[in-house]
Amino acid sequence: MNYKGSCHCGAVKFEVEAPEDIEVDECNCSICAKSGFLHLIVPLNKFNLLSGGEHLETYTFNTGIAKHTFCKVCGIKAFYTPRSNPDGIDINVRCLDTPAKSMRIIKFDGQNWEDNAHTLRHKSEEV
Repeated sequence: MNYKGSCHCGAVKFEVEAPEDIEVDECNCSICAKSGFLHLIVPLNKFNLLSGGEHLETYTFNTGIAKHTFCKVCGIKAFYTPRSNPDGIDINVRCLDTPAKSMRIIKFDGQNWEDNAHTLRHKSEEV
């Protein structure tokens, strides 16, 4: 299924190909807990930035591998390059215009990321 999504103000628009029935991760690490991000990691070739690249800003911390992109107009992080899969893209399903047919939310212990990251990498290879 092809989903369209955007940031809050609509300056950044994208589309992503993903199943109708999806499994997403809810992470308890500091940045995800504060932003309410629900993770759907897909291969980069399943993602297309439609507009607004000039409105994207990038934030990094810790190892600097994850590239937390956000709209510099409204501040919403609709997608980013995840540390667990830097060749993929992590979509915030809360930024999709149309919700998935069904969505199963899996709790992910990101506070102990090093011990649990292998589950994210494995899942992104299956999509």
